[in-house]
Amino acid sequence: MQTIQIKSLETIREAAKAFIAAMDDRTVFAFYGAMGAGKTTIGKALAKALGVTFYDLDWYIETRMHRTVKQIFDAEGEEGFRRIEHNLLHEVAEFENVVISCGGGTPCFFDNIDYMNRQGKVIYLKASPEVLYEHLKMGKSVRPLLLNKTPEQVREFIVEQLAHREQFYSKANYTLDINLLDNHDKINITVDKLQKLIEK
Repeated sequence: MQTIQIKSLETIREAAKAFIAAMDDRTVFAFYGAMGAGKTTIGKALAKALGVTFYDLDWYIETRMHRTVKQIFDAEGEEGFRRIEHNLLHEVAEFENVVISCGGGTPCFFDNIDYMNRQGKVIYLKASPEVLYEHLKMGKSVRPLLLNKTPEQVREFIVEQLAHREQFYSKANYTLDINLLDNHDKINITVDKLQKLIEK
């Protein structure tokens, strides 16, 4: 399985070309990474550029279950949520010509990462704990796993999660290093470059 490491804004062009070359009659791209990595932002842009449908897995779960992720966590715990997530990942990944943004824990449970690799091209958005923490501070989404944590506890949580999850994250077809994308403006600039390249 080929992995492309992208360590600067300039080399994102190489990854975009690889994405295009990988396209076939049934195109499925799946993004994953830790909370705050920009999966939804970059996934939406890639879907728009390719002219395919974008699905955020958490949003899809909420639509299908008629409950928020937080409500599912509260009622069924993380174990119950992960079962639902697993089942609906298999559902949405069967669609044709889609870009899917997965939750940070999605690749780490059941056979999810192996299944995603069989279904299409998987992109890991990689960032340091410091960058992820700054992104989360800017974000407005409710994160059930971060509720009631102090800033220091959030930092520790990020470090611990990355240490545990890297073994799963590293199985992606492509790795996009987003450490340079340390604010939303830079993320938007990079997404714009990616869109323009694909649209040529």
